[in-house]
Amino acid sequence: MELTQFSAIVLMTLLTLALVFLLPKWTTSDPAINRSRRLIACATGLLAIHFLLQFTFHLRAMGVTQAVMLNLLMFVPCSFLFYLAMVSLLRRGKFYHRDWLPGLVTWFIVIGLLVTAHIMDGESWLAGSVEMHWAEIGCSMMYILILIHFTYLNFREIRRLRRQLKDYYDQDRTDMLLWMKNSILFLASIAVTVPVFIYVTGWPLAVYAIIFFSCIFYLVFSFVCYAVSNNSRMVLEAERNAEESDAHESSLPAMSQSDQKRVSDAVKRWLADGKHLRNGITVQQAADEMHVPRYQLTAWLKVTERDQFSSWLTGLRIEEAKCQMQIHPEWSNDVIAEHCGFGSRTYFQTVFRKYTGLTPSGYLETIKN
Repeated sequence: MELTQFSAIVLMTLLTLALVFLLPKWTTSDPAINRSRRLIACATGLLAIHFLLQFTFHLRAMGVTQAVMLNLLMFVPCSFLFYLAMVSLLRRGKFYHRDWLPGLVTWFIVIGLLVTAHIMDGESWLAGSVEMHWAEIGCSMMYILILIHFTYLNFREIRRLRRQLKDYYDQDRTDMLLWMKNSILFLASIAVTVPVFIYVTGWPLAVYAIIFFSCIFYLVFSFVCYAVSNNSRMVLEAERNAEESDAHESSLPAMSQSDQKRVSDAVKRWLADGKHLRNGITVQQAADEMHVPRYQLTAWLKVTERDQFSSWLTGLRIEEAKCQMQIHPEWSNDVIAEHCGFGSRTYFQTVFRKYTGLTPSGYLETIKN
């Protein structure tokens, strides 16, 4: 077990140093990314301190109660910081009291329960007692409840951001958020099971430790990849688009009939020129080419019940694909995908089946019959 703890010290220290010193050299000065970077660095730093204390004082050798007490005191703020870092990314650095206050209150409650148990049993902190054991069980329940709260909060924010991406880009860009979703799932899985596995010993604990370190490494590594990639900029553009659209909707009256007709005519001309069949279009680019304000194009999509920008374009491209498959049945899926503006053959096949209930080959069979 001491070897595992020593390995954890080294790994968490290296991750912390990478976040503090290396990542700033690779990324831009995005406030949201920098805030998340600092929060994750604090979390990995606390984990390094936690395992250093476990290793130095041989708490596992003393007994389960002593090790569990330190686990609860350190894992609550660590989990809280990891979740808060994800919220910072999803909200572009914005925080509310309801985001951080529950975690802080839970940590103080955990400290209060452990201190109360120590006062009641009248023994030293590392002695272990029945009172301390029951206090740790109560703290574990509090820990699980707060993790459920933060998991729900993060998934709600992912759904919101996913919709904003659909309102801005010409196809579903949930791949940008996939690492966030996986990280939240991994965090929830390992964090919720912490109160169970910290009470066990032997090889099950060693196996769980490996899974725990792997999940933390995945989260940090994925965050670094996201920070240095173009995805962060694209998500920021989608966020700004949503904010500006909301601002216009709140300050302007409902879309008039004349505005609807003007935008509708501009959309028809744009579609007639086949500009919707280019891959990588954003709602801003489309609005510029139509010579209409972006917020009016977004409002027109909502008023005419064409749903989101990406869904609307995808539907048009699917119809174009069906037409081309009838005219050119000899065309491969790669050619169809490229002609209709889909990013890849695989994406085209997936979307075609989603919209029609048939694979492209299945659709060709229905045409022949």
